[in-house]
Amino acid sequence: MKLTVRGIPSDRVDLIRRGGPDANGQPAVTRVAEGVANPCRHCLELIPEGDEKLVLAYRPFDSLQPYAEVGPIFLHTTACERYDRDRLPRWFDYMDPAIIRGYGSDHWIRYATGDVVPGVELAAACRTILSDTTVEYVHIRSKFNCFQCRVDRS
Repeated sequence: MKLTVRGIPSDRVDLIRRGGPDANGQPAVTRVAEGVANPCRHCLELIPEGDEKLVLAYRPFDSLQPYAEVGPIFLHTTACERYDRDRLPRWFDYMDPAIIRGYGSDHWIRYATGDVVPGVELAAACRTILSDTTVEYVHIRSKFNCFQCRVDRS
């Protein structure tokens, strides 16, 4: 099965960069990236240490409902291209562990799909979850529950 991996939508990123509210109704905070674990959730590239980044609360759902989780994410402060490819970025192999969950068309978690896996197993885990026809898409999160990306069937 082919996958489609996407960063968060460009229109939401543009709004945040212009000072629009995050999931908590607040503007993003600008901070300096420290270390190597600063992934931009739009382009899915790592923000280099020492560069400025935006830090904000993100909810990867359009409407509020019991499973619409909110968590912190980072974005580049300047324009970048949205990630939209048929594979996960290579650095995902180093997520150890990662949280993975399937969601139905109602955007509710399908509990049987939830798992904690090493990063090197993420692509295979996504394919397994998406083989269930009741699952519309998968979310990948860090071990800290930070949203990373959405994965769909191609």
